[in-house]
Amino acid sequence: MPRPLVATIDIAALRHNLSVAKRCAPAARIWAVVKANAYGHGLARGMRAFAEADGLALVETDGAVRLREMGWRKPLLLLEGFFDPSDLPVVAQHRIAVAVHCNQQIEMLEQCGLVDAIDVQLKMNSGMNRLGFEPQNFRAAYARLRATAAVRQITLMTHFANADHADQPALPLAEQARRFMQASEGLKAERSLSNSAATLMHPQLACDWVRPGIMLYGGTPGGNSAAGFGLRAGMALHGKIIGVQQIAAGAAVGYGSRFVATEAMTVGVVACGYADGYPRHAPDGTPVLVDGVRTRLVGRVSMDMLMVDLTPVPGAGFGSQVELWGATLPIDEVAEAAGTIGYELMCALAPRVRVMES
Repeated sequence: MPRPLVATIDIAALRHNLSVAKRCAPAARIWAVVKANAYGHGLARGMRAFAEADGLALVETDGAVRLREMGWRKPLLLLEGFFDPSDLPVVAQHRIAVAVHCNQQIEMLEQCGLVDAIDVQLKMNSGMNRLGFEPQNFRAAYARLRATAAVRQITLMTHFANADHADQPALPLAEQARRFMQASEGLKAERSLSNSAATLMHPQLACDWVRPGIMLYGGTPGGNSAAGFGLRAGMALHGKIIGVQQIAAGAAVGYGSRFVATEAMTVGVVACGYADGYPRHAPDGTPVLVDGVRTRLVGRVSMDMLMVDLTPVPGAGFGSQVELWGATLPIDEVAEAAGTIGYELMCALAPRVRVMES
């Protein structure tokens, strides 16, 4: 029998979440972001689930080529662009658009001698200070691309740092949008600004294209409620109780004896650990469902196992069903308890975990 740990991918939920993005930005076209193996859900599944998107965006060149080989005929976009001149014939052959965020990339385009021109997305650094041209240099970069034979169509883009916390004083969302609009005013090109948070919470910023990512998989940034936005969980992680211990007050559980029982209690062992993608740093009290009843993690997560308090579930025992995250226990809630974000838990799902579709 296989180890009792299964990740279930709900294709219908992913399709539903795409429809939410469309409702939020009805006049925009949608890049469905499928980087990092579709946030751990599987690139092929992402392609099927987001068949109604206008394009797919990712960062991995080999992943974009795989999408073409699997039959994707609509636009593709590399969000980090290309990294070496040798990438350019590949992206041209497979009709893959690329982000351009630095002068070195423009130089490579100017010198590449491509027969088939490619589409580019010129990226502005509007304050996040990650990738992109400073606003005062944006027009010069646009002019160089316009004069480059290897470039066909140009789209203008930026990325918001605080769309989920729009009033963040160090970089308000409105200030980023103002910088972008001012620096790009009059340039003849389509525009792409909104990530998931902006698509959900600031629909007025939707331009020609939006780029939803985490929302498509049923998560939200910034501690917001996915269910409150009408999103459904795309991934569920379920296991079973494989062992039970009755421990006395004062007894410790797990490596390092981090958890010490204050009274007699029943502890269940779940066949899931950090080698499966569950966060090792999850603290005591991280929520878990056993037979549909909410309980808590106790003790340090080990490589292959974690322990849960069965005291609130007196009927539970060997073979009881465990939901580590999913439709009933939101992944964002588990992530918040563990001091991380749902993105990381999705992407960390390990290859050894069996994956099924619902």
